[in-house]
Amino acid sequence: MLSPRQLPAQVGRVLGMLPGYPGSVLFVTALNVVVLPHLDGELKAALAGRSLRIRVLDARLAFDFAWSGARFAACRTGAEPALTIGASAHDFLLLARRQEDPDTLFFSRRLIMEGDTDLGLRVKNALDAIELPLADLARFAPPAMLARWRQAQGGQQ
Repeated sequence: MLSPRQLPAQVGRVLGMLPGYPGSVLFVTALNVVVLPHLDGELKAALAGRSLRIRVLDARLAFDFAWSGARFAACRTGAEPALTIGASAHDFLLLARRQEDPDTLFFSRRLIMEGDTDLGLRVKNALDAIELPLADLARFAPPAMLARWRQAQGGQQ
């Protein structure tokens, strides 16, 4: 029986056939737009020279990336990352929308952290410190983006 928190296995098989690098590029683009403006210098220093991996377990996807000193950059899958964080697509969405606490997911074994757990705790604490929901998808709807673009253009005249 399929859990309501998991993608169907057939969907995971299809997604798992996709190459990882293009997905990592899209993932870091989202990180740089949504998360980067909220990160402090202490976390950026802790991320320096470290690679990370986000695994979407039910989708069979992995996004490898690293901190380049100024932004997140996609990495090709290769060496073992310093930190891997894994969960279902549904649980990552709940985390991003602040509808579920990472500690609750971790202790219920729905969020997995492997590697440098100290770095994982720093990342978790930094994300917890961000006050707004990270996945306010309404901000990225075409009318909202167009309105922000028009506002930005108006300020440059």
